[in-house]
Amino acid sequence: MMRNAWKTPDCDRPGNASLLSGPLRTSRWWPCWLAASGLLAWAVPVFAADPVVRLNQIQVIGTHNSYHLEPVAAVRALIAASGERQAQALEYTHRPLAEQFTDLGIRQIELDLFADPEGGRYAQPAGATIVQNLGQDPGLPLDPDQRLAKPGLKVLHVPDIDYRTTVLTFVDALQQIRDWSRSHPWHVPILVLLELKEQATPALPTKPLPFDRDQLEALEREILSVFPRHHILTPDDVRGDHGSLPQAIQTRGWPPLDQVRGRVVFALDNEDQVRDRYLEGHPALRGRLLFASVPETDPAAAWFKVNDPVRHDDRIRSLVEQGYLVRTRADAETREARTNDPRRRERALASGAQFVSTDYPVPDPRLSSYCVRLPGQIVARANPISGRDLPQNVELETKP
Repeated sequence: MMRNAWKTPDCDRPGNASLLSGPLRTSRWWPCWLAASGLLAWAVPVFAADPVVRLNQIQVIGTHNSYHLEPVAAVRALIAASGERQAQALEYTHRPLAEQFTDLGIRQIELDLFADPEGGRYAQPAGATIVQNLGQDPGLPLDPDQRLAKPGLKVLHVPDIDYRTTVLTFVDALQQIRDWSRSHPWHVPILVLLELKEQATPALPTKPLPFDRDQLEALEREILSVFPRHHILTPDDVRGDHGSLPQAIQTRGWPPLDQVRGRVVFALDNEDQVRDRYLEGHPALRGRLLFASVPETDPAAAWFKVNDPVRHDDRIRSLVEQGYLVRTRADAETREARTNDPRRRERALASGAQFVSTDYPVPDPRLSSYCVRLPGQIVARANPISGRDLPQNVELETKP
């Protein structure tokens, strides 16, 4: 079982008993593999005595801004000049993607993408230049192959000032995900959340380019340059011959987990004009690779971003009860880790959101023992809302 590979200590979790109780036991979830060329009709697993676990009936842990490295001290000082709280909000660092998957059991990641069709737009951050001119280390990422100078989508948080990243380009990230997935074919689907950034930050010189139709098509081309389509669970796969995604989810449901192991799911974080452009000409996301967070009345509704599990607990539970997928956040802007406050984390886990995202899959000893992990270091468990009738305290990511 993959969870045996990671040995980091348990988080300080006072709410464990209300979420999972009893001894851990090994499950018998055996994949019912279909043709490698595509997703066929949802079928019953080989061992009918076991309940059919569907994709929406699990819960996993994810990371927010999964590529992020906190600014070095000199750049942090520049940020703090505009407000200490702004600097504190960026003080989190993630391990490389493959380490997150293997060592921490992460099954949802988030990447911020910037369009760079000519290349070089983000290669020389203004903040780094200022710090270098002061004779200090700017913490520039290693780029011996000059990948930032080449055309293609780039991965970073804020141009000019919060530019440190474990992965420079979208294609690099996709290749890392693909390689790990191929070497761990029994993994539950990995949700890859993409935020397409085009808004400029006041006072910073580098202005992002818009994600127009050409850039949205370039996004999908980059995905398909790395992943064969059958490696991706797409809106078309879920919708099938139904007229809309909600209709398909209500009548057929999400696919059984054993039929989508080893796959990735892409979703669009944006809920603005970028999302609307992505939907143009693609009703119910026909022909698209990414799911999108839209109103429940939209024929493309299947996955929702609901970041605050405290204010919107009822909405998350309602969406999950209706069969939708939801991503929420257990913490934000380092607040919970600084105060070692588990309340938002516990609400997130109990809400039924399938993907619970954090900046702290392991504690930051500079702040507190706060971190987010499923009890018993499980990678994937039965969802406390949509999977309440399934066997509990069981690891759902296993291999024979």
